[in-house]
Amino acid sequence: MNNWKKVFAIIWTGQFFSILTSSIVNFAIVLWLSFETKSAEVLALATIAAMLPQSILGLFTGIFVDRWKRKLVMILADSFIAFCTMLLAVLFYLDIAKLGHVYLLLALRSVGSAFHMPAMQASVPLLAPKSELIRIAGINQIIQSVCNIAGPALAALFISFMKMTNILMMDVIGAALACTSLLFVTIPDPENAERTQKVRLLKEAKEAFTEVRRQNGLSWLFALSILGTFFIMPVSVLYPLMTLNHYSGNAYQISLVEVAWGIGALMGGTFLGMKKFHLNEISLINWMYILLGVTFLLSGILPVSGYPLFVILTAVGGVSGSLYMASFTTVVQTRIDPAVMGRVFSFYMSVNMLPSMIGLLSTGFLADTIGIGNTFMIGGVLVGLIGVVSFFVPSIDDLRRSFRK
Repeated sequence: MNNWKKVFAIIWTGQFFSILTSSIVNFAIVLWLSFETKSAEVLALATIAAMLPQSILGLFTGIFVDRWKRKLVMILADSFIAFCTMLLAVLFYLDIAKLGHVYLLLALRSVGSAFHMPAMQASVPLLAPKSELIRIAGINQIIQSVCNIAGPALAALFISFMKMTNILMMDVIGAALACTSLLFVTIPDPENAERTQKVRLLKEAKEAFTEVRRQNGLSWLFALSILGTFFIMPVSVLYPLMTLNHYSGNAYQISLVEVAWGIGALMGGTFLGMKKFHLNEISLINWMYILLGVTFLLSGILPVSGYPLFVILTAVGGVSGSLYMASFTTVVQTRIDPAVMGRVFSFYMSVNMLPSMIGLLSTGFLADTIGIGNTFMIGGVLVGLIGVVSFFVPSIDDLRRSFRK
């Protein structure tokens, strides 16, 4: 086994337990909010709390990720998230946890993620050959998918007989394992002349934007991804309430839908990760918009008796999401200079999230006014149109041709 494979094996082992426990905790919180409030508005606000700090801080965190030791950034970020989760566990133990406390925890976890995610993504190209990046992205999707399958199922099981305190403490243990695994590997940092210079936030943040614009077609790819998230996010938040309200489902049926998405994503990640395929990443991105849009549209058309088909459509959506994310990540990792990659990833994550906040704010109103099914249909049509338009943007087509194997 090559050295880079050993390094990834160690990192992935720790990350697996961290992502799994986070998935359990996140879905346990979703279940707790769903049963306590049965409100689309509350779920939307919880999602905003989990995204807003990361989206704002992410405009600048990449600047520090590119300057600091990336391994240390990941360890400190994971430790901070674990500490915040432990505080909420104490509040549940004392039986004084309120809705506001949950919002605050989600916001604080988001602060940690604003540093951890770009540090992790920016480290990958420094650890493996470029020719292996699509496989690595596929394997990352496998790990995410397995955790997205097991997490909701375990959360639904645990919440039926365990206190929230004990469930939350699992995330603390998972973070400790992730930090420990990082201690056993060396993650190189790219040469960066700015490391010893004074931080100039606006100037260095602008450099990420300039780097994206410098790559022909990449700015259009980013713009359409941001527009897609604007329509996808409000719909994705409604999955638990679609099951609970439209299908009169229970905790296990809610978790089954989440598991179905995870199984689909696992299939997509396995397809990319098991061997080298001669695929065009840009074409995959465009087709996955269309496929996801179709699953949203059909899910909204289904009658109340269509729950089994809804589960299948959700799994297909998981396939599309997995292939899309792996392809998009690979394009960025292949095209962007490693010295500014932390900035580019954090910049993208921030700008991608900010417009979706507007969509999330309208989620409760849309679901209550026109119905959850209609919201799915409208979202599906708009997402699918983005995929169709992508094929006719000249600069994206030029980028697609440059990725032709």
